[in-house]
Formats: sequence, C-alpha cells, structure tokens
Amino acid sequence: MLYLHGVGHFHPENIIDNQFLENLDIGTTHEWILERVGIESRRTVLPLDYLKETKNADVAMAREASLYTNAQTGALASRMAVEKAGLKLSDIGMVISGSCTPQYSCPAEACTIAGELELEVPAMDINSACSSMAAQLNFLNTMQPDALPEYILVVNPENSTRSIDYSDRSSAVLWGDCTSAMVVSTKTPSKIKVLHSFLTSSPKGWEKVTFRTGSHFKQDGRTVQTFAIKRSLAIIKKMREIIEGERENNVKFIGHQANLLMLNSVCRMAEIDSKNHFFNVDKFGNCGAAGAPSVLSQNIDSLVAGDLVIMGVVGAGLSWGGVLLEVAK
Repeated sequence: MLYLHGVGHFHPENIIDNQFLENLDIGTTHEWILERVGIESRRTVLPLDYLKETKNADVAMAREASLYTNAQTGALASRMAVEKAGLKLSDIGMVISGSCTPQYSCPAEACTIAGELELEVPAMDINSACSSMAAQLNFLNTMQPDALPEYILVVNPENSTRSIDYSDRSSAVLWGDCTSAMVVSTKTPSKIKVLHSFLTSSPKGWEKVTFRTGSHFKQDGRTVQTFAIKRSLAIIKKMREIIEGERENNVKFIGHQANLLMLNSVCRMAEIDSKNHFFNVDKFGNCGAAGAPSVLSQNIDSLVAGDLVIMGVVGAGLSWGGVLLEVAK
C-alpha cells in the first residue's frame, strides 16, 4: 500500500496570456485559442522579452535564457510538499524524478534535484512523458515496503516552454511550465492512500508526440487528442469498476491537463458532474507530467473523508495510466 503525505507545486511568475500570443503576430487571437483549447494563460521560466524578440527559434539559446533550472523548480515544489507532509528534508530517503524535457540525460535529473536540496540519498529517474506520475506511483505501489526508505520524494519538473516554437501557433497556445512534487510512503500510513494504480503503453505510436533532444515539440494533434479522450475514458471505466457503486457521488476526477475542451469532452461522455472535475489547464496550460499532480496540490485541502480521486493521465509513448486515491474516513 502506498500513502500520500504531502503534495506541492511551483509555477514560475512570468505569464504568457492570450494577448501576449496575439501580439506575437502568429495568426492567433484570444477568441481563437479559447474556441480550440480553452486556455487563457500559461507560465514560463523564460523572460517574456526573450520570447518577443526570438520566438524561441533556438532551443539552445532558451537553455541559457531560462530564469530557473529544473533542479531549482524541483527544489521549490519539493520544499512545499515536504512542509505539507509535516516533515523535514532530512526525513526524505529517496528522490525520483521524471520530465518530458529533462535538462540532463546524464546524470539522472533526480540527482540534480537532490543536489539542490542537499540530500545525500538514492536518486533516479522514472520517466514516461506526461504519464510519469502514474509510472512513478505504480512502480512504488508494487514494491515491498522493506525495499524502500520510509519517505520518498517524487518530483516532475516540466519547464517545456524552453522547447516550444513560438512562431507555431498550434504549439505556442498549449504549453506552460510547472513542477509538482509528492511525498509518499509504503511504510507510514496517512490520510490519503493509493487504492489502485497502473500504467501501460502502445509504443507503435511513439512518433505521434515528441520532444526530440535539442529540437522543438512536435505532435500529430488530431490523432493525439482522439487517443487522449479514448484512453481517459478507459481509465475512468477501469477505476469505476474498483469503486463500490454507492460511492460514485464521492468520486472526483483529475485528468491530464492537455486542454480544457478535451477534458470537458471526457467528463461529458463519462457523465462526471462539473463540481467533481478538478482542473487548472485554463490558467496554466499543458504542464506535462506536472499538470495533474499540480491540480491535486491546489485542491487537496478541499477533499473530505470518504472522497475518492481518479487521476487519469496520458502521454507520449504512447502511454496512459491511472491512480485511484482514497481519503480515509
């Protein structure tokens, strides 16, 4: 059994709103964006003047211009999660990380985050693009408690705007930066536990969504959206089969924060009431693997005893997975 002790998030301060994108003169407007993806604003680790001047034509330049490293945003979100858990950094015995756009392929980005936090503990990456949260929690959920330290820090630094071409309106309107963090344990119980988790993939579709090293983001948008809706519905169905029917009114849903129109379609087809649908994509954009956990972080204080939370994520790979949380009565 895996227990969730604390959740944190960090959004950088620079805001890319729809007016900013309209002023880039890339053939988009506030109305056009809302009609297609329902996103009003996003955050970025990049200076806004840099984006205005260059439209991020050179990914290598973006790395130099960035106001934060992934290690720094990882540390900021981690400190929040540890504080929420009522723990000290010295209580953490392992760091796990995953990201669509890691700054290093070597060493593991978890090591750079642990280094920023001055933690001398085992650190490794478990990465499945936007589905990384499901991959990480499912991995830990299947481990024997004796094989792990008491508290584990799971971090997803997603500063993907460094890899977005801001002359391409189809990409520019989607992405925002965020880092999420969770403190979990297989040994020490807490108010929230993982009832079920899984991850699966269909690698034949790996080329449909890519962040190629040193290059801009690319995707087959129509195919990916169809995939995301179909798999999100399958995740919800799978998790509902585990839940007793009379508890349906207690179920909350947090999906992959790809775009609001996609999420609304999923909720409509799955008959999820709007009051039970938690999201933040309208204000922060697609934040990759950090999106769904950041929504949980922003809403966790509103959960009450008996609540169940279905977290369904989809991503490149193509991959998808789910985590079912229960708040103790």
